[in-house]
Amino acid sequence: MSDRHPIIAITGSSGAGTSTVQRTFEEIFRREGVTAATIEGDSFHAFDRRQMREKMAEHEAGGDNRLSHFGPEANLFGELENLFRHYSECGQGKRRKYLHNAEEAAPHKQDPGTFTPWEDLPTGTDLLFYEGLHGAVANGEIDVARFVDLLIGVVPVVNLEWIQKLHRDKSMRGYSTEAVTDTILRRMHDYVHYIVPQFARTHVNFQRVPMVDTSNPFIARAIPTADESMVVIRFANPKGIDFPYLLNMVHDSFMSRANTIVVPGGKMELAMQLIFTPFVWRLMERRRQLL
Repeated sequence: MSDRHPIIAITGSSGAGTSTVQRTFEEIFRREGVTAATIEGDSFHAFDRRQMREKMAEHEAGGDNRLSHFGPEANLFGELENLFRHYSECGQGKRRKYLHNAEEAAPHKQDPGTFTPWEDLPTGTDLLFYEGLHGAVANGEIDVARFVDLLIGVVPVVNLEWIQKLHRDKSMRGYSTEAVTDTILRRMHDYVHYIVPQFARTHVNFQRVPMVDTSNPFIARAIPTADESMVVIRFANPKGIDFPYLLNMVHDSFMSRANTIVVPGGKMELAMQLIFTPFVWRLMERRRQLL
């Protein structure tokens, strides 16, 4: 952690809704005049799309079908930890981008599924902002979470997560239900060992819970909407959190535990604005005092 060069990280599994939190922070940064160095978690995968397919084929030929983007073999955990450490010390580091599709790849004149070259972070940033799978990962050899000043977990209940992944991969990527199911099963070991434990290290967790039947995600015809959901917000340390203010500002919310507030799904972004804006104020105030 660093008062001079703070780090905010959003961590969550694929399809969990981390992009919603990222959009909320972008609005806060814009409104508060904060310059952030943005890091995409996918850019710290170890292999490009073609290489990953080859590695998976090699593992499957050897009887191992558990290689996934959730685990250590397919990611640069050490490089991510080094980036967080280096930025917290001096506000510098290197990043690249993973080009997911043709639209992202076209400006770089590269193929989709490849990485751009590593480049220096811009100078003069106020903080580093990470969004991806592994913002709080630790495996005994590395500990990314220890360098993060504000760590946020975003996770739906698992059946909702699967529904979102099925719909995204089938509609946007053209995969079959069987192919997506195989991916879910392949990732399960790494999900249990490298994704789930992160949510015990976060400062705040957002968990979306549908209020409709999601008992069989593989036949669900639609993703439950925000208005069909509630969001459970848990604070690791509730000291300093103004719960009466949040309850007053977010209608139809309630406390389920002393450190947990539940809000309607459609009010999640409002709740994030109310919760995280003071966090950003405090990080920037401590930074200004040192500078």
